[in-house]
Amino acid sequence: MSPFIATIKKINNIDSLNIVEFDFAEIPLKMMSLDLNKDVQIGKKVRLAVKPTNISIAKKLFGEISLSNQLVANIKSVENGQLLSSIILEVNDTIFESIITADSSKRMNLQKYEQVTILIKASDLSILEVLND
Repeated sequence: MSPFIATIKKINNIDSLNIVEFDFAEIPLKMMSLDLNKDVQIGKKVRLAVKPTNISIAKKLFGEISLSNQLVANIKSVENGQLLSSIILEVNDTIFESIITADSSKRMNLQKYEQVTILIKASDLSILEVLND
């Protein structure tokens, strides 16, 4: 998991579907959820998480895409294995890990210090805990 802290900015809900909006170092993020803990309230700080296998990487984006969460990141390291690659990324002093296929890493020629965009579906983001201020 790649945990990080954000602040809840807005909660939209219809029936049991919730779209929660966050501020992560002035970067807007969205999460889709069916159930929300009663402690999840606007203004609260939360620890968010995303699985490394749910973080996609793009070098160039053209046009609009449906993924709500797009963060510009710097590559800290690239470890290519036989089947999978571990890409360590940094966004505003926060470390994320992306696990992608080694073929994709090599095809994209991902390099240390390179700037990329990480993409996270709203349904892949989750709240680990609500933090007490």
